[in-house]
Amino acid sequence: MNWWSRPAADTQITHGNRLWLYVLSAIIMLLLVAPTLIVVPMSFSDSQYLEFPPSTWSLRWYEEYLGSAKWMRATATSFQVGFLTMLVATPLGVMAAYALFVSRHRATRAIFLLLITPMIVPVILIAIGTFYAYGRVGMNNTIAGLVLAHSALALPIAIIVVTAGLSSYDLSQEQVARSLGATRTKAFFLITLPQIRFSVITAALLSFLTSFDEVIIAIFVSGGANATLTKHMFAALRDYIDPTIAAISTIMVILSSALLLLTQFLGSKGKRN
Repeated sequence: MNWWSRPAADTQITHGNRLWLYVLSAIIMLLLVAPTLIVVPMSFSDSQYLEFPPSTWSLRWYEEYLGSAKWMRATATSFQVGFLTMLVATPLGVMAAYALFVSRHRATRAIFLLLITPMIVPVILIAIGTFYAYGRVGMNNTIAGLVLAHSALALPIAIIVVTAGLSSYDLSQEQVARSLGATRTKAFFLITLPQIRFSVITAALLSFLTSFDEVIIAIFVSGGANATLTKHMFAALRDYIDPTIAAISTIMVILSSALLLLTQFLGSKGKRN
């Protein structure tokens, strides 16, 4: 039996019958990846302007990025905010997902939908509301303000990822531990958490990535010494075409791709365990 006639799923649909789906998926992937395939070579150009294909290859703009105090300060801010967002959103996401998982209240579904609202509402509306709210309490252009705003965006992702991990967990194991004298907190840390640890780690990585790549809220509520890398990139594109952006974009693509691959690896490992 050749590859085309082999079943592609339990429904016995063959790979040949799914050929149109494979072609469509390949076209979509090409359209998504094409901009990246253009930006990466541009980052190695020696031209003063964005040039594709590069007439001269050079590491000039990587050296410009690494040697710039402004870009390094913005990068440090983005890493700091991303790390703090991860520390805030991940525990809150785990607690919320666990509470919804063990709860038998009729309002559980409504509460879940409420918690993931930041994924539904356009980010620009959240940014505008956050900007005006922070203006009243003096939190604009602060690290704390950025972390809180980014945590609001990362929290729904953490809840969904941890909820998915809990869906395959047998709660009776924790109930047995509690029947033997363990408190709910102790039973959670000793029994439940080790079994959903891959989901928790994945939620943490995605929370960091959500904050690190976010630009719209950063444009509104970050500035001065606390401006993020993405805000500086947006300003550089708006005010002048700086080829340094291509080098930074390439680095961010590599970092984001590595984190996403790591989350996929942890997810598959968690399913095997």
